[in-house]
Amino acid sequence: MKRTFILAFAALLILSANAQARTKLVALPDREAVTIRFDNPVATLVEEERVLTLQEGENLVDFSWRGVQIDPDSIRMAIMTHPEKVALLSVSYPPGEAALVWRIHSDSAGEEKVRISYLLSYIDRLITYKGVASKDEKTLDLEALLVLRNFSGEDFEDARVILGQGDPFTGQTAHEETRQVHFLTARDIPVRKTFTWDAAAKPWEPKRIETDVGIPVHYVIKNEKGAGLGKGHLWDGKVRVFQDDGQTGTIFLGEDKVGITPVGEEMRIYIGDSRDVSVTQVKTKDLRINPRPSRHKIVLYDTDEEIRTEVENFKGFPVTVDLVQHIPGQWEMEKSSMEYQKRDANTLVYSVSVPAKGKKELSFHYNRRNVRN
Repeated sequence: MKRTFILAFAALLILSANAQARTKLVALPDREAVTIRFDNPVATLVEEERVLTLQEGENLVDFSWRGVQIDPDSIRMAIMTHPEKVALLSVSYPPGEAALVWRIHSDSAGEEKVRISYLLSYIDRLITYKGVASKDEKTLDLEALLVLRNFSGEDFEDARVILGQGDPFTGQTAHEETRQVHFLTARDIPVRKTFTWDAAAKPWEPKRIETDVGIPVHYVIKNEKGAGLGKGHLWDGKVRVFQDDGQTGTIFLGEDKVGITPVGEEMRIYIGDSRDVSVTQVKTKDLRINPRPSRHKIVLYDTDEEIRTEVENFKGFPVTVDLVQHIPGQWEMEKSSMEYQKRDANTLVYSVSVPAKGKKELSFHYNRRNVRN
């Protein structure tokens, strides 16, 4: 793999009052350290430290990135060792070249450590999770792998890799290389299994349609301290879920793509649809009330609505089904047979516990207000 960075250091020699010349050194300064940061999910930041040998007065430093996918506008240099004696005066980009020149002033000759940072494309990371639920589905073991893909055109040796979550690690990654790194293990995470029926997404009377209607099932874990979690947010990625079969093997349940889960928040992992739970919902009242004529003969009115829901559980054990209901506009609950939680102004969630081989009924009565003038 050819080296693609060329960092050349030149001392500016004053030959006369009106003439200047720049002499490049033969030896190129190697990286003293390099850090690859994946804190941002859409951009990769590289920070490298190099030691320059400066002459007293003005110095020129050439930086070239031929064949490397650097965003030129993102390149920055910071003076590290003697910021009070060394100053970055200017930077200029040679026309038509993947290169720039820094002009640096130093009060005296000597070595100076600098940090060069830039955004690098075609190097990224993916996160994949593997979860294994216990046979009773009360706990979940979770492992995470970092998949580091480098097609940036540059090799990195002994690079410090920071994910923004978990401990940094040191490794190397060459151009056109894909590596997997294990970085998270959490055992016996408490897991909650949920069945969710959304009134806006599912048919209200499934027995009237010919296709099977499944109820989405999720495992829900919380990113909190204990069981190895809660140290930082969990990255977005693909989750594959298995279940202990009780005979030294596992059963594949399903896979899902999850979003970033901050500390204290829950990760919901979809594992499939259940046909052992059925929800039937009908509107038993839908009346216009409080009619209000206007000067333009447009009649405004409120509504009086009532909904009845039946949840059947065909499983041999109790389940809890979350019923998501939507009431648009301004509304007022008149009566509800169960407690509910408001997810937002127009979304209610009823958590209905249904016994094994049993059923539960829910009804709620509300008015919607037409507030137009």
